[in-house]
Amino acid sequence: MTIRIQGKMDLEHKTVLILGGSGLVGSAIARRLLDFAPKKIVLVSLHEDEVRNAAEALEPQRGQTVVEHTWGNVFLPSDVARLSPSDLLKDPDARGLVLGDILDGLSQDILDRSLLYQLFQRYRPEAVVDCINTATAFAYQDVFKSSRDLLVRLQEGELSREAVEKHLLTLTMPQLIRHAQIVVEATRSVGTRAYVKIGTSGTGGMGLNLPYTHSEEKPSRTLLTKSAVAGGHSLLLFLMARTPGGPSVMEIKPTAAIAWRRIAFGPVPRWGRSLARYDCAEPLDLAEAFADGADGWTDLQRPVESVYIDVGENGVFAKDEFETVTSLGQMEFITPEEVAEYTVMELSGRSTGRDIVAALDSATAGPTYNAGVLRAAALERLQELEVEHGVRSVAFEMLGPPRLTKMLYEAFIWSRLRPTVRALADSDPDELAREAEVLVAGDHDLRSLIISVGLPILLQEEKVYRASKVMVMPDGEEFDKVAARGWVDVRPSGCGVWIGRARRMVEQAEVRARSVQGRGSGSDLDWAALGPEDAIAPARFAKWVFRYEDDGERIKR
Repeated sequence: MTIRIQGKMDLEHKTVLILGGSGLVGSAIARRLLDFAPKKIVLVSLHEDEVRNAAEALEPQRGQTVVEHTWGNVFLPSDVARLSPSDLLKDPDARGLVLGDILDGLSQDILDRSLLYQLFQRYRPEAVVDCINTATAFAYQDVFKSSRDLLVRLQEGELSREAVEKHLLTLTMPQLIRHAQIVVEATRSVGTRAYVKIGTSGTGGMGLNLPYTHSEEKPSRTLLTKSAVAGGHSLLLFLMARTPGGPSVMEIKPTAAIAWRRIAFGPVPRWGRSLARYDCAEPLDLAEAFADGADGWTDLQRPVESVYIDVGENGVFAKDEFETVTSLGQMEFITPEEVAEYTVMELSGRSTGRDIVAALDSATAGPTYNAGVLRAAALERLQELEVEHGVRSVAFEMLGPPRLTKMLYEAFIWSRLRPTVRALADSDPDELAREAEVLVAGDHDLRSLIISVGLPILLQEEKVYRASKVMVMPDGEEFDKVAARGWVDVRPSGCGVWIGRARRMVEQAEVRARSVQGRGSGSDLDWAALGPEDAIAPARFAKWVFRYEDDGERIKR
């Protein structure tokens, strides 16, 4: 089997999609990418005015590169991706749509509704740089405050569907997992070759002693949620990088404050508007100062004006704030241009040593030679005990869902009825089904074991053997779909599936035999391949399905 592994790339004449393209890092990466003359750069951001300004800022240096921009919340279905958070939460239809697309099983309909998936289909990027602070977007919805409010409502008997839905929309893991699933499917669907995530540690490189930024608990649980989501995201990227047919996956994770965009004097921007200036000429009585309806202060009708440094998504800092946070021993800082340089180096195939995914690959403990030798010994001892006790150890259904157990028992049944892979390939489905029913009816031990581990045995004429425990109940689902997930299916249709597989095994073996003529028996051969005259072995059959039908081959060790 040949597994397609995407490699690093030449950026010239390629389309690059930059998520979070109007931010501090996204803009720096876009500027740096222009030096490589890509065909197109597409900037995506949450707000229209920000992404338009970012695109216009690239005009003087873009050369022949086309710069496009679009906007919306890429974590949402496109129909609601441009709603404000407050409008989305107020709309029951919008809440229901978002919750369904987060919590339901992934489907093509969910993919087609996703704004992110639509962007991939529209622009078909060869490379993607994701600069969105995903961890902040999910974690700062504050699941802790929402949980407390929900419990209060429950205690007061005022729990409503709206309150429950709003709370569910603060859960971080379902949102992160669904986002990762959509990214995987989107990149594979259009052949994206490289995906770089600009991640975060959540604490600017400091530890649990972080003395500021949500530091009321040193640090707050909300901030720790951000770090937890960021770490979970890194592991999902690690898995994405091990997925056949997917892109090269990298993560650059700055562990310092990122700065800066500009230094200026003027009205101080905060939360999308200028910081208003107030005065309180006379001190207020403490008992009344914070009561409902309290007043006594004056809006001066002008903004606070001062010197500030714009550090992008983290807002603006006064001089002393910036000096404190970036001082030696605190967060210190890294420039967006340095992050951009790491990113384009990794994209173009030059290792920076800053890729988290590569670091995890090198630091994790994978398969060992010792374990391989011991595996052979373990299998030999298991086989000896099978012979000694007169039993066949096939499957107990411990992994769940029981598709593996189903395949192992079905293959075991075929091994009782046909001597080789070729013999199975040459079988007639109806005849094989009749023989299988006779075998199951007459072999009490086999039948009892299969149904005891929770797998019904599906026969012709809508008959079934079952026990009290069933791992996959029908629950109104069509029997064909239920059987595919976890029933032993010895009907002609089920037999036909395996006969088709056996025929493909034989075809593979014949192609392989022709291709290796004159090459001897070197280590380049597929020594785990099934041959036409091999006996039917359940584990080898199940592995074949995982490898060739499910694309479930390990590509890194």
